[in-house]
Formats: sequence, C-alpha cells, structure tokens
Amino acid sequence: MKLGQTGAAMMLIDDPSACAVFVDFDGTLIDIAPAPDLVHIPSDLVPLLARLSSGLRGALAIVTGRPVSDINRFLHPLRLVTAGVHGAQLRTEMDGEVLLTVGSMDPDVVSAVSRLSDLASGVVIESKISSIAVHYRLAPSAEPQIETALKAIVAGSPDHFILCPGRCVIEVMPRRVSKGAAVDTLMALPAFKGRRPIMVGDDVPDEPALAAAVRHGGLGLRVGGEHFKERAFFEGPASVRAWLAAMADRLEAKHGPLVMPRLCPTLKYGGDANVTVAQTHAALMSSALQRPNPPTEILPTGSEG
Repeated sequence: MKLGQTGAAMMLIDDPSACAVFVDFDGTLIDIAPAPDLVHIPSDLVPLLARLSSGLRGALAIVTGRPVSDINRFLHPLRLVTAGVHGAQLRTEMDGEVLLTVGSMDPDVVSAVSRLSDLASGVVIESKISSIAVHYRLAPSAEPQIETALKAIVAGSPDHFILCPGRCVIEVMPRRVSKGAAVDTLMALPAFKGRRPIMVGDDVPDEPALAAAVRHGGLGLRVGGEHFKERAFFEGPASVRAWLAAMADRLEAKHGPLVMPRLCPTLKYGGDANVTVAQTHAALMSSALQRPNPPTEILPTGSEG
C-alpha cells in the first residue's frame, strides 16, 4: 500500500465496528524470514492486536499455516481466536483450548519428507502435527528436486494428502483442510456472525480464505510479495499494520478508549500442551469441510495494482 493509501483503504469500510477481521501471519503481519524460527516480531504488534480485538469485540482472528503453539509464542501473552495449520487447528475463542479438526500426519509420510533436508544445505523441514512443510528460501536451487520428491511421496501416500505451494515452501497437508473452510467455520461463531469479513493474506494458501471473505459479503485484500506481485492492495506487512492501527483509531474515535482484552497474565507458554483432539468439534467443521476449496477470484478493490 503506497504512502497515503491507509486512508484510501479505510474508505472501503463504512463501519469498522461491523467488521470481522482475519489476518495471515507470515508475510502479512510480519516480514517473511529465511527460516520459520528466525522471524522478527515488531514490538508494537501485540498491543496493536490486543487493542483491535477489543474494539472489534473479539472478532479478530489469525488464520495461518503455522501451528497455534507458534502464534502463542510469538504473540505471548495474547491468545486470539486462531486457525492454525491452515485450519487443522482451531481456537474458537480467546484464551480457549486448541481443537484439532484432522488427525496427525502419517508417520511414513513424515519420515519420507524429513529426509529431504539432505537434498541441500539450507533446506528446512517444519513438522506441524497435521502437515509437514519443506522450506527452501535458503536453498532456492533445490526447488525442482524438492517438488519432484514431494510429488512422488504424495503419489505413494493415502489419497487424502495434497501439495500446497507457498513462498519458498511446499507443504504436504490434508486434502480437506483449507483456510477458506476455517473462515467459514469462524464466521458461524457468535463473535463473528453477522459481521462483514475482511481477510488479508499474501500467499497461495490464503486464496481460499480471501475468496471465503468475499462470499460472505466482505473483502479479500492481498499483500504484495512473491505471489501477489501485480495485484496487491498492501505493499507489505508494515502497510498492513498501519492499516490495522488506523482501524483501531477509528474504533476508538467512535466508541471511546478501547479496553485491552485480558492478556493471560497468569499463563506461561506451554508448547503444545493445550492442544486437544475434540471429537465433538467435528460437527462444527462438517459443513465447511464438505465444501471444496472456494474459487480464487477475489473482489477487486479498485486500488490494486
């Protein structure tokens, strides 16, 4: 988003208090890093998200390919509504438990994919319980070999696995999991229902979620990068954060000072200890998961390009 476009972006929204905001994490809220654990978290990000969540009465969600445990760690002590691993993990309320919508990865697939780290120095394997990703930002010349090997692995594995490409990453994930299905599910929750959804994302896995927001009567806003090169609304994560801050300012101007949500002062980060498998949660996801990934056409904003 070019200088001065924060105001133009806010003109797309008549009433921020009537919106539900969904944001990707890497490449959208924060800059892409050479490896998953090398990211830089801006010092003002947690206070910004806490302020915005308060202004939206909880209708703010992180929709990410990362495990929810990563988001807990990076945004500690804030624990927002979160769809992790592209929707394979869901936290449907602030500070709530994390529910798994699919089972763990086939151990044979995990083992085969993990061996791809031997292809080249700099290839990073990221195992996420319900998916496994191969990052090659530090070894870009290995991309063809990685893609060929992953295609062979998926071809020889159960047919419910697919390959999902991203920004210098290829991920093996369950076929019926998508960020679009996650947005559909979250839009049925009390904090989100009846609001106008706005999804912000930068990569291939975000496209179903961008389209889902449009289908629900809202906006899908792209962030510039390797994937959205020509049709991005935002130039990068700094522009996204400036836009979110402007939204929080508008909410504060209309409703008065925002009360920060409880930031779990008594909780300490506990890794994956709060992740549980909930069979009863299948009913919540069933309608969304039965639907194929939505089309990738995103609502034009008139300001893209």
